[in-house]
Amino acid sequence: MVSTNVELNGYKITGSLGVVRGITVRSRSVAGNIAGGVQSLFGGKLSVYVGLCEKAREEAF
Repeated sequence: MVSTNVELNGYKITGSLGVVRGITVRSRSVAGNIAGGVQSLFGGKLSVYVGLCEKAREEAF
């Protein structure tokens, strides 16, 4: 049996594979890159890219 649970009631865990992760690659459109460039001029969090990263993370998960 394969599971992502930490424990399984009634079963003995015989091995652990560790953290399982995935990867996905995404890119912004030209308009998104321009918006990110403008945001970077003012510093701080680049929300255009944060949203892109969160979406990629969700897909990989």
